[in-house]
Amino acid sequence: MEVVHTIGRRKTSIARVFISKGKGNVTVNKKKYTDYFTTASLQYKIIQPFSLTDSKESYDLKVTVKGGGITGQAEAIRLAISRALCKIDVENRSILKPEGMLTRDSRMVERKKYGQKKARKKFQFSKR
Repeated sequence: MEVVHTIGRRKTSIARVFISKGKGNVTVNKKKYTDYFTTASLQYKIIQPFSLTDSKESYDLKVTVKGGGITGQAEAIRLAISRALCKIDVENRSILKPEGMLTRDSRMVERKKYGQKKARKKFQFSKR
């Protein structure tokens, strides 16, 4: 098996995943994923596609991720891993699709408008 490359996005985060046969090593921006994502919930988000498809120990991951915060980055990585697993084996799609792993969450931060304090909040109005 050669290296499979996929991209995942969430908010302003973009994750590029290179997946190959291996022993289950996951590196994110040249660090071990447990060092990059310190909380257990974010670590679980990254491993979730592997645990659903029972393939945690069979692939090595090299991930580069840019932009956004750590939660958006973790969810972008999860999408990229799910897409890569579907590229490797088509049967994984029927497992990952009902769990929502292949859906791109398109919600972005609403832009600030001129003449307003924030996107929806207005400046304080004084009648007199």
